[in-house]
Amino acid sequence: MKFRPEVKPFLLASAVFGAVMCLLFLLFDVSAGMSLFLGLLLADLSAGYMLFFFRDPDRATPSDPGLVVAAASGKIAKIAEVYEKDYLKTDTVRISIFLSLFDVHVNRFPIGGYSTFLGYFPGKRLFTFNEKSSEVNQHNTILVRGEGTSCLITQIVGPVCRRVVYWLRPDKTVPVRRGQRFGMMKFGSRLDMYFPKGDIEILANIGDQVSAGQTVIARIIKKENQSS
Repeated sequence: MKFRPEVKPFLLASAVFGAVMCLLFLLFDVSAGMSLFLGLLLADLSAGYMLFFFRDPDRATPSDPGLVVAAASGKIAKIAEVYEKDYLKTDTVRISIFLSLFDVHVNRFPIGGYSTFLGYFPGKRLFTFNEKSSEVNQHNTILVRGEGTSCLITQIVGPVCRRVVYWLRPDKTVPVRRGQRFGMMKFGSRLDMYFPKGDIEILANIGDQVSAGQTVIARIIKKENQSS
């Protein structure tokens, strides 16, 4: 099992947490041996969860280039038709995935093409099941232009999530592969994918549990002028 290097400061924090708890137990007249045992136990439990949270398993991405995969691991909470006014400027299908504290939080590209980081946008920290959160919460926005369709991705910060990260160069457009890792959402949040309406056929359903880079959620509709 692989782990993201971002886990290192959290492992250090777990050790500090265990030491502080050990001292607190001593202050409450718990024996030295028991205080040390409890402090180590709490530190191990905390470090174990951090390793679990920052896990980064390999994923087998389907080879068919016409398939769209999930960009995040979690549960599909909503599929809606909305007008995307800022970047795609067209009617779109938005697929929203909610990530719990137990899901893998590494994000992967749903399609191949060229990725452009559009920026980090400060805002609120509403619960991400709130419809307004897609517009007013803090988020990263990424645009991927591929063959047959484009995908606008937003990594949305929730009340618990402290940070969303984009690992590729934010200052230029770069070629990317479907299923390639591009970022992470720390400690639970929501990811939205917008596709121009008519470009894709949705294959997933609300309530489906999906894995980033692996679970097929849609198929790109081949246009007549794209036929060979």
